[in-house]
Amino acid sequence: MTDFAGSMVDTPRLGQYVWTSGPADGTPLLLVHGNITTGGFWRYVAQRLPADVRVIAPDLRSFGRTEPKPVDATRGLRDMSDDVHDLLETLGLSGRGDVHAAGWSMGGGVLQQYLIDHPRDLASVTLMAPLSPYGFGGCRGADGQPCTPDWAGTGGGTAAPDFVRRLAERDGGSDDPISAPREVLLTFFGPGANRPNVDEDFLVSELLGTTVGDDHYPGDALSSEHWPNTGPGTRGVMNTMSGKYCDTSAFGDLRDGPPITWLRATADQVVSDRSMFDLATLGELGVVPGWPGADSMPPQPMETQLRSVLERYAGNGGRWREVVLDGVGHGIPLEVPDVVAAEIERTMADA
Repeated sequence: MTDFAGSMVDTPRLGQYVWTSGPADGTPLLLVHGNITTGGFWRYVAQRLPADVRVIAPDLRSFGRTEPKPVDATRGLRDMSDDVHDLLETLGLSGRGDVHAAGWSMGGGVLQQYLIDHPRDLASVTLMAPLSPYGFGGCRGADGQPCTPDWAGTGGGTAAPDFVRRLAERDGGSDDPISAPREVLLTFFGPGANRPNVDEDFLVSELLGTTVGDDHYPGDALSSEHWPNTGPGTRGVMNTMSGKYCDTSAFGDLRDGPPITWLRATADQVVSDRSMFDLATLGELGVVPGWPGADSMPPQPMETQLRSVLERYAGNGGRWREVVLDGVGHGIPLEVPDVVAAEIERTMADA
């Protein structure tokens, strides 16, 4: 079993808490976590990787123990992508072209942005249930056209208020399970059938390290005249993923980019063509009242959008493949860490 531990790394942009394993001279593998999680969530994947792989798994800003500097959402995911680049530069790894990378959920979106800004840094990319290239919510079609001019239904105002309150209070209990951070984690982001083999208390403690507020999670919000009457603000994590600011589809235009593997889980309730976190899906189901209908606000086809960009990527000389994980949920690195480790190895070997 490979040791996996964290420590602070001072970079010019901010102090980053970085989880690592493997030898300092090993093959570098950058692991980028998703929303309301940390680099620590990669521990089960790290334990299954070859001993000669150097794992680098930072806590992104607003999460875990990394210095909680504000998130400028008007830059999309660039604050986080720039932080990751800063880390690699500090470690002497940027510009070499031999860093492999894997990103989960929002972390997959961060890597898409990284590919655009630093296309020759990465030797291979593995995306696990990644954010759509057109952000989260509020858009339609394979090319991510906005449903409303102000991107209503996206951003900080879409987070569940009770969950945000309990997260701010560091309330890890399981009472009132609809809003309990522990239950939200286990239901939507957790290990599924692999639950007996993970340290649940560790995962919850990492989740509760999320910095809550307008500059962090979930971010600020603006009122909208369009259903559901909330639109993206300019600060904080959830707004970085609004299509108003987040468009990473340009990675599909890269020439001869690194090999990409996409891990798609068929039981994913977070990133899918009918996400249970997309207010349009919830409106269609009657959970959020007043839904104006599919003509005005259809559920976002997240997987369709990613596939369209990946096909364009292939047309420009990039290689990609899709791995379907039948019956697996959104918590891919926790539920099937052995599969994740094997697919990362395969992608690294394809580079």
